[in-house]
Amino acid sequence: MLTVYNCIVNEHDVRLVFLAAAICIFSCLTAVDLLRHARHSPHQTIWLCVSAASCGFGIWATHFIAMMAFSPGLPNGYNGLQTILSLLIAIAVTGLGAYTAITAKWQNADLAGGAIMGVGIAAMHFTGMLAFEVEGRITWDPTFVAVAIGVGVILGAFALRLALSPAEDKTRHAAAGLLTLAICGHHFIAMSAVSITPDSSILISDNAIPANFVAVTVALVSTLILVASSIALTIDVRNRRYRLELQRMHKLVNAAVEGLVICDGETIVTANESFCTLANMDNSKLTGGSIAAFLPDARLRAKLLSDQNELVETTLTGENGDPIPVELIAHTIDFNGKWHRAVAVRDLRSRKEAEAHINYLAHHDALTGLPNRRNFNARLDQLIATATGDDEAYLALFCLDLDRFKEVNDLFGHAAGDDILQRVSSAITKLLGKDETLARLGGDEFAIIVPGLVTPTAASRLADKILEALQSENLNSPIGFLISTSIGIAIFPVDAGDRETLLNQADTALYQAKAEGRNTYRFFEAKMGAEARERRMIEHDLRNALPRNELRLVYQPQMRMDTGAVTGFEALMRWHNPRLGEISPTVFIPIAEESGVILQLGEWALREACREAASWEKPLSIAVNVSAVQLYSHDFPQRVHSALLHTGLPAHRLELEITETALIKDTNRALTTLRQLKALGVRIAMDDFGTGYSSLSNVRAFPFDMIKIDRSFIKSVDKNEQAAAIVKAVLGLGRGLGMPVLAEGIETPDELEFLMGESCSAGQGFYLGMPSPMESFRHLISDDAPSTAKKLIAL
Repeated sequence: MLTVYNCIVNEHDVRLVFLAAAICIFSCLTAVDLLRHARHSPHQTIWLCVSAASCGFGIWATHFIAMMAFSPGLPNGYNGLQTILSLLIAIAVTGLGAYTAITAKWQNADLAGGAIMGVGIAAMHFTGMLAFEVEGRITWDPTFVAVAIGVGVILGAFALRLALSPAEDKTRHAAAGLLTLAICGHHFIAMSAVSITPDSSILISDNAIPANFVAVTVALVSTLILVASSIALTIDVRNRRYRLELQRMHKLVNAAVEGLVICDGETIVTANESFCTLANMDNSKLTGGSIAAFLPDARLRAKLLSDQNELVETTLTGENGDPIPVELIAHTIDFNGKWHRAVAVRDLRSRKEAEAHINYLAHHDALTGLPNRRNFNARLDQLIATATGDDEAYLALFCLDLDRFKEVNDLFGHAAGDDILQRVSSAITKLLGKDETLARLGGDEFAIIVPGLVTPTAASRLADKILEALQSENLNSPIGFLISTSIGIAIFPVDAGDRETLLNQADTALYQAKAEGRNTYRFFEAKMGAEARERRMIEHDLRNALPRNELRLVYQPQMRMDTGAVTGFEALMRWHNPRLGEISPTVFIPIAEESGVILQLGEWALREACREAASWEKPLSIAVNVSAVQLYSHDFPQRVHSALLHTGLPAHRLELEITETALIKDTNRALTTLRQLKALGVRIAMDDFGTGYSSLSNVRAFPFDMIKIDRSFIKSVDKNEQAAAIVKAVLGLGRGLGMPVLAEGIETPDELEFLMGESCSAGQGFYLGMPSPMESFRHLISDDAPSTAKKLIAL
């Protein structure tokens, strides 16, 4: 190394040495930056060439400026072709090393690429020395040559590894420093290997370029190239950063759910993917186009592109011309150093569809899709308003109520009920014209508006078609349940002049159709209105009868036929209405059952009868009638148990009378309830035997303690052979089953004599005792009072 030091200090101009080192350092920094840039650039090949040129020129310039600093003390010059060849070798071999380091996928490719660069430094140096002409003989020390080549290869390899290290910011200067040492170290060690022996016989060619000229030219050209490379690198890095930032902004904008359009005036500069999807166009087609293609309204465009930032709801015209409901708002932004308008576009189709669906649900029935009550009322009001001034136009209002629909839900479940409602609505809709409206008012209630009738009686034809259509539906019934409906018809303006009255009249006619057997239709008549109003008044009064103490119980005695002893009493409800006086149970009980009031009335009667019976000295039984509504209420057994607990009446003294009609609605449910009652110890009697359905099977299936023959069979039993035969058969059935039989409605001595002759177990009726307050029978319920039939009959 001392020889190298002597070479630099004694044989070179130190000032030029430092110039060569400065150019070398500058070129190495540029080469490292270019190499790193080339590794990530999409134009990798171009930037590898620029990097190779920068590094090659740096090596070449360092060599020839250092050669200018070399003072051999003899005339010298440079061969032009070999000088240029050395430059080309430096660029080519350096480029090969950089290409290998960046593109090769095998391990330590960066070291191999750096080693190739070191070979390029050596190749350039020795080719450049061949271009050196001097009046003397040049000899080389092999040791220094080998060391020089080794220094260039080793330092070049590690310089390139540092240059391509992931920690780019920390290794940039170290990589440039190692590359500088590789170039400078190789040059000066190799120059230390040179020995020049003066020889005047060796002449310098006439074409040789003077050293000073070569050095200055090389320095200027190299500096220009390095500066140009640095400028190009700086511009490219800046552009690349700008493109990356632009891409990042586009990604952020594309991540937005809402559409975004950047406009320069009315010209679209760019748009995000959401807007492209909304407009059904590619971004390349949008860019440069006019926003007027999507927003034809010039006033709206002017408003959006002004400085206002108001929210605007409008329609966007897509590429296919379809209107798209949108919400727009615009802001002024700085885009590429210029003010633009950014228009945010929110797609309102989903919201509009949801609003339309909500509006549809607000006016239509969710199950059948028919207009609901609100829609129906609005339609009826509209038709009445338009028809008021036309005396020749009639409007028919149909009110429909499915017959026994509750039984479908109870027996087959609500899914079957929903299916029937859908089938009914579909069948009736097929019969209606475009101006006629079918609506579902709720539950199993439907209504039809039929405008433009020539005569009111024309409505009957449609009613017949509806009944026939539902009969046809029964042929395809999956559950075997017969679908039928009752129809009430009112005519505007004949029956009413407004919607409310017309509905009331049609509902009154509907009630009449149900009362007359169902599965039929009736037109409103004036007398129907009076009956319906009276019925509603009775229902209203009945709801207040208990609080006003208008209800009372009367009792009818029951006796054994063989001994004449009184076995108990049947409790019967009576109602004295202040307005109408005494109202028959045959009138108010059906109304109570339809309105649901029977639950309160029945519970009151049960508690009152149990309380009364619990006060008797003799342990006689008390019989209470049970409605079908009570029987199918979910807590009826619990209510009976509660009445027994509160009154203290033993369960075996209570007898509940249940009709066959109540049992047929839901046999399994009724059987479960009766078994729960039997578990309490309560006695069960089949009331009105012979008037219901499947009487014999009911006697066998249900846990009855007594059969009560209906009064219709007892009347004139002593004179009517058919009635007598039926009564005898029932009495024989009771004896065969070991079940006592009680005959109701005994009103004559002959009827009593006949029943006693047929060994009937027990009886009751007007002849044996009229229904009366319990005060009339106090002498029969004490322990010391006789209770024979003669005594009872005498009463």
